[in-house]
Amino acid sequence: MSAERTVTTSSGELRQHQQDPAAAVVVAPREALATRVEHGTWQPARQRPVLWPLLAADGAAAALGVCAYAEYTSGYDAARTSVTSWAAAVALLAAVVIALHAHGGLYRPPRMPRVLDELPALGGRVAVAWCVTATCATSLSGLPVLPPLAPLASPSPVPLLTACAAHCALGALGRALVYWRFRRALTRGPRPVLVLGHGPRARAVAIALLRQPRCGMRPVGVVCDPAEPADRGQDPAPGLPVLSTVDELQRAAIQNDIRTVLIATGRTDSREHWLPALRALGCDLWELAPAGAPARHQHVAGFPCRPLPPGGPLRTSLRKRALDVLVSAALLVVAAPVLVVCAALLRALEGPGIVFRQERVGKDGRPFTLLKFRTHRPADPQEAATRWSVADEHRMSAYCRFLRRTSLDELPQLWNVLRGDMSLVGPRPERPYFVAQFSQKYPDYAHRHRMPTGITGLAQIHGLRGDTSIEDRCRFDNTYIDSWSFWQDLCILLRTVSCLVRHSGS
Repeated sequence: MSAERTVTTSSGELRQHQQDPAAAVVVAPREALATRVEHGTWQPARQRPVLWPLLAADGAAAALGVCAYAEYTSGYDAARTSVTSWAAAVALLAAVVIALHAHGGLYRPPRMPRVLDELPALGGRVAVAWCVTATCATSLSGLPVLPPLAPLASPSPVPLLTACAAHCALGALGRALVYWRFRRALTRGPRPVLVLGHGPRARAVAIALLRQPRCGMRPVGVVCDPAEPADRGQDPAPGLPVLSTVDELQRAAIQNDIRTVLIATGRTDSREHWLPALRALGCDLWELAPAGAPARHQHVAGFPCRPLPPGGPLRTSLRKRALDVLVSAALLVVAAPVLVVCAALLRALEGPGIVFRQERVGKDGRPFTLLKFRTHRPADPQEAATRWSVADEHRMSAYCRFLRRTSLDELPQLWNVLRGDMSLVGPRPERPYFVAQFSQKYPDYAHRHRMPTGITGLAQIHGLRGDTSIEDRCRFDNTYIDSWSFWQDLCILLRTVSCLVRHSGS
């Protein structure tokens, strides 16, 4: 919750910062504070200075590779060597190459990219792209609707190998030029970074960055817990401010346009405390490995490093939303008869008002209206908003208990998923009254709202539903967000199927 508080600076704080030169680095001007977006989460300008040039370089290399192939196939008749035919071949090859490069992470280059480091991956994917394109052209050449693919149908080995080699060389050359310009810009204007850590490790990293301006990074502060032990008689980082609160971290990020944080500490409680706030600011996190650990061709001023995978919604939105739309739409169609039968029986046995609507807290603290089949009727709205209902609700009829035991009362939430209020997999949403209570009692509870809430989740498949430990749920939910993967969502959905008929409450 603290990571989403609005940053304010009083006149007394301004006077204090003006008197302290080191602290003045992190004072955010008024116009900088205006860059915060709704719900209190500031997002820096996430520009990709090498993405579009790399796409252009790969597309141009594909076009020139096809031109090289055309030099060896000049014997084709006019119909097979028309401009439309070659243009279609270029489009297909470029699409396959870009898809393979994107899947292999070649559009997410390392901190200081060099084409020699990725040349093996580049060459292998270019060769696969030519084979795929030639196979598609050969398979589809007989179809009357796709005559433009004829130039690449049944290619000869020599022209194919020559064109593939030319494509690889030209692609590497184009990427080398893009990376050279990128490294040159970083050297002239090093990006500001923060160092997360304490003691001699953070001090050594900060000093090394100051001594090596060609690494493209300039430290502007050190993030650490004031309770962490430090060496006596030594500052954590000479000449750099020490940020010990989330508000100071936010001001520093806004003032200096921080996009990168170097983590110079192990998996400690202090580190885990800062990660949600850093991710909420949209920072790229780089973990400095211990001496002797493999760096996979990446280092910062001689320290081996690796990018820390982003947690939660920083990478998940598109794939997760696509899965939600496809699966929820399909399930609504398949489960329509079940929904109709459940609603008809509930109307006949319990009377009108078969759909239960209740305000819940979703992603980033946004409220939404959750839909369920009504299984019990609160005495008044105050009870509905503040009463903690459990599985053994004594006022339920046998049919309502059946709906809860089989989780059929949750089926209307598929409409919430289709609308975008929720996701299929994620932390379970809770009422605002309990969110406020749990956020005060459990410090990490608010971090659950980094990702859309869900119908099921990691906590639910481990039996944490109904009247179970909130602390355990919070831990499972944050673990799920920090380790999110598309495959993990699929596994949770499959495991949920086996849990639907268990008597575990709602």
